[in-house]
Amino acid sequence: TEGLEVREYQMRIIKVITEGKSTLVVLPTGLGKTLIAVFAIAHTIYTEKKAVFLAPTKPLSEQHYTVLRTLLDIDDNYISLLTGGITPKKRNLIWIKSKIVVATPQTIFNDAKSDNISLDDVGLIIFDECHRSVGKYAYTYLANECRSRGIQIVGLTASPGNDRKKIKELVYTLGIERIEVRTYLDPDVVAYVKGHRTRVIYVKKNSIIEKIVDLIGPEINKHLLKLYSMGISQFKTFDNMPKGRLIEMGRSIDKIQAKNYKFGALFNYVYVLNLVHAYDLLTTQSIYSFKSYIESLKNKEKKGRSVESILNNKAILDSFKIAADALERGEEHPKINEIVNTLTGILNKKKVMVFAQYRYTISKIVKVLNENGIHAREFVGKKEGITRAQQIKTIEDFRRGIFNVLVSTSIGEEGLDIPAVDAVIFYEPVPSAIRNIQRRGRAGRFKFGHVIILVTRNTKDETYLMISRIKEKRMAEALEGIKREVERGRLHSMPIKSGQKLLR
Repeated sequence: TEGLEVREYQMRIIKVITEGKSTLVVLPTGLGKTLIAVFAIAHTIYTEKKAVFLAPTKPLSEQHYTVLRTLLDIDDNYISLLTGGITPKKRNLIWIKSKIVVATPQTIFNDAKSDNISLDDVGLIIFDECHRSVGKYAYTYLANECRSRGIQIVGLTASPGNDRKKIKELVYTLGIERIEVRTYLDPDVVAYVKGHRTRVIYVKKNSIIEKIVDLIGPEINKHLLKLYSMGISQFKTFDNMPKGRLIEMGRSIDKIQAKNYKFGALFNYVYVLNLVHAYDLLTTQSIYSFKSYIESLKNKEKKGRSVESILNNKAILDSFKIAADALERGEEHPKINEIVNTLTGILNKKKVMVFAQYRYTISKIVKVLNENGIHAREFVGKKEGITRAQQIKTIEDFRRGIFNVLVSTSIGEEGLDIPAVDAVIFYEPVPSAIRNIQRRGRAGRFKFGHVIILVTRNTKDETYLMISRIKEKRMAEALEGIKREVERGRLHSMPIKSGQKLLR
């Protein structure tokens, strides 16, 4: 690691780790968690112990492997990347000769469980994106094994979430003895980041959207009222109904034994579920997304009675025609226009990431931006049929400036080596502390950045914006409280749960 410039806050965190304590490092995206891991690994192999760097996905593992080979002054033969694509016999030979192993947790879990590898000479395991260390995920099993063997753990995350109980579970699971938290505002961090300005841009539903809302809103309420009269819904109207309650309704219906009663409930529930989704797409995403969703229902091979009824409903047919006619005239959701105006205004020719929830929306944004002379490309996952090679090429082209606006699903939030950008645009707020922090971390690393959040008035956007702010505040408070408990020795290792047996 000779010649690397290590920042003051990184050095302080590294010092804590080299004392041998299992440590949780909470550091926003862009503040150098990987470099901290590199130094921790260098210190471990200096003590003649093996170091393991776990990342939850193969692309992220490959990225860490490349960074380690670049930064560490060590024979390449001693650094290995283990994947499920290598035979168990060969993995065993690679493991034996390696001083540093980078892998997904599932690969190491499978080999440890089958005694294909031994963890006896391991001194450190780094858990990247460690907020995933819950439930029966492979991280959890490996953490239990580390605790039983006295292997030091370093957990890295931009955010462990906002739920105090879940953060405590994470701390217990990883056997954490020290917690190191930094934000952009901490005294030892602020000198290294340029920061960013967050601006919320509110838009109103236009007349086209209002016209469709007036048609489909009553249809949703009609079927929701039937569920209410059956004792399934607590809500007569969907206006203030949390999405979680809608999901709970589905679970309640699954438990119903009486067939006729269940059939009636299911018919109305599927009706509400589909139309609420269509409504949300229309009001918070785009007219194009709404139209595309209705078309996807039409193209279903097996539709079911509820979907058939929706497609033959006059209000839905009229709504679809209004949407199609509006798109033909070039009319769209005000958010689309706002993105174009912003990118041709203050962010003209800047490097920008736009985050959006749905593929429909992403396709529309990219199309409209390119039509307006703004070079944009999609960045989506394998579910959308995109290969890893295509993803790498897109990132590389973005880095080289071949295009300057990357429009991404949540795949662009976590871990991947996407270059720093001048601005991040949230097409919609997300009700998650983790995802908010990860998205914002893409901007303002090396120069002042902009964070812009688009919100449609009187929609779930406003609710989600409020929820995200509350969750971030709760996360900070929970972390501070748990950190004090850990330092005072009041948190002890959590008993191993059923289903989390040690690897013997």
